[in-house]
Amino acid sequence: MTKLLKLGIPKGSLQNATIDLFRRSGWKINVNGRSYFPEINDDEIECAICRAQEMSCHVENGTLDAGLTGKDWIAENNSNVHVITDLVYSKVSARPARWVLAVTYDSPIKKLEDLEGKTIATELVGFTKEYFSKRNINVGVEFSWGATEAKVVSGLADAIVEVTETESTIRAHGLRIVHELMQTNTQLIANHAAWQHPEKKEKLEQIALLLKGALLAEKLVGLKMNVPEKRLQQIVSLLPSLNAPTVAPLYNSNWFAIETVIESNVVRDLMPELLKNGAEGIIEYPLNKVV
Repeated sequence: MTKLLKLGIPKGSLQNATIDLFRRSGWKINVNGRSYFPEINDDEIECAICRAQEMSCHVENGTLDAGLTGKDWIAENNSNVHVITDLVYSKVSARPARWVLAVTYDSPIKKLEDLEGKTIATELVGFTKEYFSKRNINVGVEFSWGATEAKVVSGLADAIVEVTETESTIRAHGLRIVHELMQTNTQLIANHAAWQHPEKKEKLEQIALLLKGALLAEKLVGLKMNVPEKRLQQIVSLLPSLNAPTVAPLYNSNWFAIETVIESNVVRDLMPELLKNGAEGIIEYPLNKVV
């Protein structure tokens, strides 16, 4: 059976996070051993795993209709693709990663201009060269195959341009950040021919909608509680919500049931306040998707 859509899944650090995001969005992707063509529970989609660094090239040339990769690698490859949506997720945190310039703590380099005539090691060679060229700073940029932090520690480079989310690896190597070059996050991209194909576009819009819904749901929880009538207005005034809480009378009673959706990071402070003000039977529950 001919599949409607060829979809690229990023190999490496983002693979498990991507597969988990699709699971929460309604698609189960099953990676069998070393296979680069995992199964998916959707008869219209064919999956292929490839490196995030190469994804935009395969999407641009039509080998894949669409895929997920970083904004950084699209810029590095100077790929002409259609960006459907941003998806901020990673193996560590739900925030954009950053490409930063770092040096050893005792380095005399304090600003970009101090790198004139110096050597930088990075995996993001093309972008880094262009970044410094636009600022008329002459630097040598060398490709790093890995362990980039060690290059500057061992004196093989004067500085590095490396991606970080928490800065923990950079600090662990005794480095300090001089400058942030760019923020990056995962993007769902398509080649222009696929985006102009009505059926493929509709399928991609469905995928984008549900992936974003699953990511939004990560930040939210549902809250239910019972409230006596005399405390109803007071409790409602305490509740943040997407629009307004749902309030319904309990059967044959002067109590009400309240249900709302709120940001998960406010629950720990909100719940004691609700109890103090007369709410009972408070239930917090996770959400799968919010669209």
